[in-house]
Amino acid sequence: MDKYSILKKYFGYPSFRKGQELLIDSILNGRDVLGVMPTGAGKSICYQVPALLLPGITLVVSPLISLMKDQVQALNQAGVHAAYINSSLSESQISKALRLAAAGQYKIIYVAPERLEAYGFLQFALQADISMLTVDEAHCISQWGQDFRPSYLKIVQFIRQLDRRPVVSAFTATATSRVIEDIVCVLGLQEPQTLVAGFDRKNLYFAVETPKKKDRYVLDYIQAHADESGIIYCATRKNVDDLYEKLQAYGVAAARYHAGLGNEERRQSQEDFIYDKSPVMVATNAFGMGIDKSNVRYVIHYNMPQSMENYYQEAGRAGRDGERAECILLYSAQDIMINRFLLENKEPGDGQKFEEASGLRQRDEERLRTMSYYCMTSGCLRAYILRYFGETGMERCENCFNCSQEFDEQDVTDAAEKIIDGILEVRQRYGVNVIAGMLAGEGRAKLREYGVCTCQAYGSLKGMREAEIKALINQMLADGLLSATNDKYGILKVPRDAKRMLYEGHRVLWKKRKGASQPPNASDSPNSGSSKQRKSDILNSKGLELFERLRSLRTEIAKEENMPPYIIFSDRTLVDMCVKAPLEKEEMMQVSGVGEHKYARYGERFLQGIREYTNGVREKYYFGGPDGAVRGKKADFYLTPDQADRFPYAQKYLVTEIAEKLNSLRDADTTKKISGAELFRRMQAKGYASEIMSDGIHKKVVTQKGQAAGLFIGMRLSKKGTEYEDIYYNEDAQRMIVGYYSRAMSFT
Repeated sequence: MDKYSILKKYFGYPSFRKGQELLIDSILNGRDVLGVMPTGAGKSICYQVPALLLPGITLVVSPLISLMKDQVQALNQAGVHAAYINSSLSESQISKALRLAAAGQYKIIYVAPERLEAYGFLQFALQADISMLTVDEAHCISQWGQDFRPSYLKIVQFIRQLDRRPVVSAFTATATSRVIEDIVCVLGLQEPQTLVAGFDRKNLYFAVETPKKKDRYVLDYIQAHADESGIIYCATRKNVDDLYEKLQAYGVAAARYHAGLGNEERRQSQEDFIYDKSPVMVATNAFGMGIDKSNVRYVIHYNMPQSMENYYQEAGRAGRDGERAECILLYSAQDIMINRFLLENKEPGDGQKFEEASGLRQRDEERLRTMSYYCMTSGCLRAYILRYFGETGMERCENCFNCSQEFDEQDVTDAAEKIIDGILEVRQRYGVNVIAGMLAGEGRAKLREYGVCTCQAYGSLKGMREAEIKALINQMLADGLLSATNDKYGILKVPRDAKRMLYEGHRVLWKKRKGASQPPNASDSPNSGSSKQRKSDILNSKGLELFERLRSLRTEIAKEENMPPYIIFSDRTLVDMCVKAPLEKEEMMQVSGVGEHKYARYGERFLQGIREYTNGVREKYYFGGPDGAVRGKKADFYLTPDQADRFPYAQKYLVTEIAEKLNSLRDADTTKKISGAELFRRMQAKGYASEIMSDGIHKKVVTQKGQAAGLFIGMRLSKKGTEYEDIYYNEDAQRMIVGYYSRAMSFT
């Protein structure tokens, strides 16, 4: 049996996703691998498929009991013999599991890192044929990762004790370049095949809201999404308990989870959430790392997280099935104070030296500051996240709150100069609050005590509100015009070139959102709506009715087998059943997510449900274009030859203008739009252009290859009349781009 047969037989998928084959082939060829892949990209397939093809056992080191249980349940449902060994089992159960494993009963064994040093497990490992050791959530091995776990360091020692070194594979969803280097070094990966598949989760919608009453916002949101499952993260146990009680009082079927609850209550809460008895979970970040629940349709952060790594990992628990989901952060200035208090009271790690603890504390402060900039930016939220993880090129995603808003652009260069002058006048000794209060002309006792009320800069920005001055300072920090010390005080500093940049004509533009944000409801929240509204992107009214029938059947089976519904079949698989409406086994086997073992267990019952609803009559249960393409599953952008012939070539275009012309030619019913940012990313990927940092400013440059292809630098005028450089594309470059999208060929 080959890798393709394994994929279809056990997992029900007809083909591999991008990047999966590269890692699978490397493992099968005996090479170590490191996969950095976003949640929902199919990391587990990358080690589960080769595990079934390798001769011996695969050990998967996993950090949480709940994660192991989910994975093993899903594998057993798919017909793969797997087991887990952790503290939830008795010693007799562990001994039995190891005996069965030694006898060849299991191909995949999940194990907690602490278990690796246990005498009984080590004796088993020394006798067993271990073909591969997989490290899941590999960022936990790095002290620079957001979830560093000292127990992960036991993995390296365990590998050294084995008579024969197995292939070592490591996987994680979120890792900066520093953490990636740490994983390779600390784990001792040998010339690993590394794949960084990107961090973008296109199905997730991001928003930052600043409601005056967070509780009201959350309740309104849940009521508008009553048929959906979601997680609400709070920074403190007290916030969890307060919000949970309020939701209960309004009749919301919610559960809660934090470290202050007893083991049994936490277990019951998690089970109620997984089995959809309580579709809403209110929790601290102690919850969720091991949750593989695929149908979470929203994640709301009641408070700002401490770092971008934490935020993206927690937000990433939404939409694991690839369907649309929302990630909303409710921000208030108090969140920074709460997080700083939590950081100041954070216990140092076991055996951590003072210098290490001090360095990590500074890193924590830097992360917190970066997270606060995310909450205040007026730019694309997705682009901000991707830049943090090292991906550049995106300007607008058109699928976040900021991209959906209208902004007034103001030239605030004069105000920026006054901020810099004020910081320099007080000899760069104070943080944001003091500087903003001084410039606004506030009369607080603290400001008088510091003596800043007598400074020349005092009141120089009296026409602005203090909150606006703080927002402008934060933008200047994000743009590199200011810096701040990496400690709790965040003392503002002026980089050497900042003043010169302003004097030489660099303009500071400030985007100010038009209107105020409102709590979302079914009618006015971008991308919000019930699960039926989401499914209606694909399914028509009859298709939606069939989906509800199949979902009820899934719930019925889940109760019978005491199994989470999403492990039976995911929502995505149910939607595909509605689109294909299979009436026979051969047709059901073409549904994504239906493998041989799952068909044998559940296939006939779902076929019977479809037959009863359709009366055996074939009918279309989805929206479709003239060629039968499923609407909502639009094809990536392309042009037919006839459409390409109508492109209006000109002497020069900006990339945004090319995108606009291309989109006007496409079939809007069956083809996705393309953005100028996507076109520019392709230019970067093919070596025609790049983006560099010069004097603290991002600049686009044309390479020698790009010049030969027809790209050149020209001047543009901003709305305020300021000149700046941008890339233009002559007719040859335009023809190259049109040719690519009409013939699906590669740029050379």
